[in-house]
Amino acid sequence: MKFEKKYLRYKEVVDDYLQGFIVEKKPHSIYRPIRYVLAGGGKRIRPVLVMLSCEAVGGHWKDALHAAAGIEILHNFTLVHDDIMDNAASRRGRATIHTKWDPNVAILVGDELLACAYRALLKTRSSRIQDIAKIFTEGVVEVCEGQGYDKEFETSLDVTVQDYLLMIRKKTGKMVTVATEIGALIGGGTPGEFRALSNYGRHVGRAFQLQDDLLDIVADEKEFGKTVGGDIVEGKKTFLLLEALRRARGKDRQLLLSIFRKKGAAKENVDEVRRVYHRTGAIQATLRRVKQDIARAKNELEKLRPTPARAMLFWFTEMLLHRTY
Repeated sequence: MKFEKKYLRYKEVVDDYLQGFIVEKKPHSIYRPIRYVLAGGGKRIRPVLVMLSCEAVGGHWKDALHAAAGIEILHNFTLVHDDIMDNAASRRGRATIHTKWDPNVAILVGDELLACAYRALLKTRSSRIQDIAKIFTEGVVEVCEGQGYDKEFETSLDVTVQDYLLMIRKKTGKMVTVATEIGALIGGGTPGEFRALSNYGRHVGRAFQLQDDLLDIVADEKEFGKTVGGDIVEGKKTFLLLEALRRARGKDRQLLLSIFRKKGAAKENVDEVRRVYHRTGAIQATLRRVKQDIARAKNELEKLRPTPARAMLFWFTEMLLHRTY
């Protein structure tokens, strides 16, 4: 319970920072949508990881707050542009920027958010600021590469499980790794501590996305907050679909191939696809991978000195494993 309270406190600190960060008011066409985006909430997993990683190597979380906010603003930049590309009408229960305003505003807001992310990051006081900025920049590059792969997969009929794992390492996992690496640098971590936290972030980032894939098909819709089976309806080439396709035979394989080739399925077919995922063992295989990555992440934490921050990272890792939304 104490860790949950601390997590919520850190999350609140980040929320407060984001609410007060944008002081400009004009032009309204940029700053009103930006405030709308930053007030949208979320789990704030990446900024909390920056602060905890900083603490885990002996630093103070306050020293990492600017960088933590920068990473969260960067994350929101990616979401605004993703929503345009996916033509998504809502996110976190609210209208997306291109829906509430228009696509041109959304593109401009995304660009401005990227600049704001650097503005926050560069407020960090650290002798390693050049290294920090380099890691942050490489994160931006890889996230864009990951999105590029994701768009290519939409029209490709030759996507493998390994292709998908590469894509999520860049699109989703990289920013988690960036968060833990930057936290380690700000906290003054040793090279060994930096490597441990980098590896930890890599494993946690992959587990987080695979868990998302899993929740899309097995979650309780009310808790999940969005339609279960959305990935199937949209024909997304997730780990589950690719793993099931690799294992399926006969009618099961034909059903999955039709989703793979036709870019989706009717909503009424979601239950049948779920049953195929169970029959082929794809759901169990995904859960196994998540547990393996969580176990590897914990092994990396064992390399750090025992501190309250390390203990909270263990708790945080378990929380991600058992989340329901």
